[in-house]
Amino acid sequence: MRNEFYISFEVQQEQIDYAKKLVEYSLKHHPVSNIWDKKKKDKTEILRITGTLGEIVFADAYSLPRPYRSFGAIDGQDFGQDFQLKTKSGTLNIDVKTMHRKGNIFYKNYVLNIPARNINRDDSKTDYYYCISLHNIRTKTIASILGYVAKKEIIDGKIGILYKEGTKRIRADESFFTFYEDTYEVFFEDISRPFLTKKIQNYLGFKKMYLK
Repeated sequence: MRNEFYISFEVQQEQIDYAKKLVEYSLKHHPVSNIWDKKKKDKTEILRITGTLGEIVFADAYSLPRPYRSFGAIDGQDFGQDFQLKTKSGTLNIDVKTMHRKGNIFYKNYVLNIPARNINRDDSKTDYYYCISLHNIRTKTIASILGYVAKKEIIDGKIGILYKEGTKRIRADESFFTFYEDTYEVFFEDISRPFLTKKIQNYLGFKKMYLK
């Protein structure tokens, strides 16, 4: 199992407010539609806030420049390169994938969903996908950084399972959902553990956690 641990901490209200500001701009000025806008129009703003907040949390955690535009703004398209993270092994082109869940107790067979179109598009700059989960506890928002997966490993079939559009899947609570497009599922146990810094360890509510 690659995911030796994941990290959790409290999101600041200022980060949430900033995310809402970026999404408000994108919806008002330059709405670029995507699959979620077509299928879940009533949830478009919520989904965009989730994704944008994940990017802000990631940027702040690793001392990177925050995004200045949200998805949907014509001047906010990044072709799958949200961030460039410099490490000892080189520079990683990161696409942050954020989902909102009910909690942050995760199991090895939980999955990260990545649309196949993101992986297969010719103009994609992505090298790695970084997985972040958000959930609410009363008035607080908690972020969990699960870690990253290499796009090449998905393409090569080393990790991930491809499900075609229209496939019905069962959640852990036995409820159903249907994929609106071809989608890869990557097990949490196949996600490489996140980078842990002293800055993150000093965050309010910081916890080092493990998959069940």
